[in-house]
Amino acid sequence: MAQLSGTPVLILKEGTSRTRGRSAQSNNIMAGIVISDAVKSTLGPRGMDKMLVDSLGDVTITNDGASILKEIDVQHPAAKMLVEVAKSQDQETGDGTTTSVVIAGELLKRAQDLLEKKIHPTIIVGGYQKAAEKASDILKEIGVSMEGMDKKVLLKIAETSMNSKSVMGSKDLFGKIAVDAVLQVKEEVNGKTKADIDMIEIIKKQGKSLDETELVNGMVIDKEVVHASMPRKVEGAKIALVNAAIEVEKTEFDAEIKIESPDQIKAFLDQEEKMLKDMVDKIVNSGANVLICQKGIDDVAQHYLAKAGVMAIRRAKKSTLEKLAKATGAKVASSLDEISSDYIGEAGIVEEVKIGDDKLVYVKNCKDPKAVSIVIRGGTEHVVDEADRALHDALCVVRNVVEDGVYVAGGGATEIEVARRLEEYAGTVKGREQLAIEAFAEALRIVPKTLTENGGHDPIDIITDLNKEHAGEQGLWVGVDVIKGKTVDMMKEGVIEPVRVKHQAIRSAAEAAQMILRIDDVIAAKASSPSDMGEGGGMGGGMGGMGGMGGMPGMM
Repeated sequence: MAQLSGTPVLILKEGTSRTRGRSAQSNNIMAGIVISDAVKSTLGPRGMDKMLVDSLGDVTITNDGASILKEIDVQHPAAKMLVEVAKSQDQETGDGTTTSVVIAGELLKRAQDLLEKKIHPTIIVGGYQKAAEKASDILKEIGVSMEGMDKKVLLKIAETSMNSKSVMGSKDLFGKIAVDAVLQVKEEVNGKTKADIDMIEIIKKQGKSLDETELVNGMVIDKEVVHASMPRKVEGAKIALVNAAIEVEKTEFDAEIKIESPDQIKAFLDQEEKMLKDMVDKIVNSGANVLICQKGIDDVAQHYLAKAGVMAIRRAKKSTLEKLAKATGAKVASSLDEISSDYIGEAGIVEEVKIGDDKLVYVKNCKDPKAVSIVIRGGTEHVVDEADRALHDALCVVRNVVEDGVYVAGGGATEIEVARRLEEYAGTVKGREQLAIEAFAEALRIVPKTLTENGGHDPIDIITDLNKEHAGEQGLWVGVDVIKGKTVDMMKEGVIEPVRVKHQAIRSAAEAAQMILRIDDVIAAKASSPSDMGEGGGMGGGMGGMGGMGGMPGMM
């Protein structure tokens, strides 16, 4: 509202709230710190789990940062930016989501101290930008190159990503499955190694234990054979993939058929049956003894396929057909007229397997398949879901190192080394940006500090020891052993992570912190109704006092 000749002039809609200057910055920074603190306790091998209950009462138990932030309903707009950090980290690298959010929260906390010393936000943002770029250069400098496809290194990387998950007891099996799966689907594209983990189908089935989880060199289809008389196991399978319906098409317009005698009805039905038999003959003549169809298969066609000894599956997903084509060497036919011997794929065995109450079709023993399947087993639904999240992280980190070929040590060793070198770099920068770079370096120490705290040890002693070790010539990969509560060489311990994960975590955390620090004015429209935005009376209410943070204390 502005005053003009004593008359108030309304600029913003009635009910709009506005927070400016230091108050807006403090609110936004506090929101980011609250989100960071919410996931901090899940970091590392000794991290705790969160139980998340949604509005329908469904329960999720996890310590995966991205899953936690996806499940909780965050209202505050600045807090949502940190949720986006976790999401982008998960999409880009598949791991390090908690690390990125914890670093972002600590960067905001350090920025708050600088703001109180009357340092302008733009100077802090500039210093953070320089520090993030320098951190990327340091990571490139210290990264260790992998020689060829070293399975030992890949196995250690997979196991490191699962150290903090509840599947830790089966990490040897899961690590081997992740490495074998990624190495199986990797391909050379324009001289570069690419591994598309979308070509790894994960199927979750409750029952038995995690140790029964298996990798299938081929595809597992969550469908069953369509007809009781069809074979349940086919060896030396010749597979046809069709995305057309094996049914008589109905006309798209209304039509009437005038029938004057019973013979005409019989002729009409016989013609329909003949058309279906012709369709089946085309499949049989191509040499196929397994048919996987994206659409429906008529009952009469099923009968003829069963008589011909062909195993058939209908209504398979399009993505399943694409993966089957990669696994078996088949081509997907868009019509039955296209099917020929060139379109047929091969597999050693195709069989229907009963798991619990469900039936699955295994297409296995494929020759050099570029798509594979993993069937996850576990005692309860929650165990299977958490195993799926852990396996996804393991597949992603193995993919990262297979594609980039560079890795660093975990356990906070890399963050301490980058922090030490950033402090040296800060001494070469003039002006107040030096303070922001030092704050950035100090913020990176939150990773080993949090790992130590979550392990139940004294962080002051550990961080002091780490600083001393890294100041020496032999201390590059010294990090925190959270089990023993002391500093050890993480590279020798086999605790290693991809450079891509560290690089993305630092960059995305820095970008989110910079974006929040640039905001000095928050204009929030009035919510459409109190029930939409909670008791705060809209976003303005949640942002003004930050006490409720739009309902955040009740979320954890």
